[in-house]
Amino acid sequence: MIVVLGVSLGLTLLFESGFALAWGLREPRELLLVVLVNCLTNTPVVLLHQIMVQFWGWPSFAVTAALECAAVLTEWLWYRACSDRLRCPFRFSLLANAFSYAAGCIINLWI
Repeated sequence: MIVVLGVSLGLTLLFESGFALAWGLREPRELLLVVLVNCLTNTPVVLLHQIMVQFWGWPSFAVTAALECAAVLTEWLWYRACSDRLRCPFRFSLLANAFSYAAGCIINLWI
């Protein structure tokens, strides 16, 4: 479980930091915010997903959808409150998470 959490967080930080750079965020403070916000959301999302799907037997699609929506909303609130540069923090949160999730799905297909 620790390995899954670590790999997921590492890849999420890589993908979403890269997305932030592509979005035009260059200031160290803004990039640090992206890293910290993802540290706050990724680990609980992955852990809850594992518990709800593997241990409780809940449907993976529904759990994933609910947890990803919660992550997008939580990150949006943090970006809105703390970012000086993001003019559309909800769009950034939604697209960064969609990019990261899609990249993770592609990696899972290869493994």
